[in-house]
Amino acid sequence: MEDMREFVAYCRKLLRTINNIEKALEDKDSEKALELVRELKEDTQKDIEA
Repeated sequence: MEDMREFVAYCRKLLRTINNIEKALEDKDSEKALELVRELKEDTQKDIEA
């Protein structure tokens, strides 16, 4: 059951990040979008290694 809560929390965070990336792209702020993608990549790598 704890695994499911962690997964749901991860999905919520992922969705927030994707929404922020989408907004940055809509605003033509490619630097911000790239920064968010890199953060997401780093967070995902850390989760895999945990």
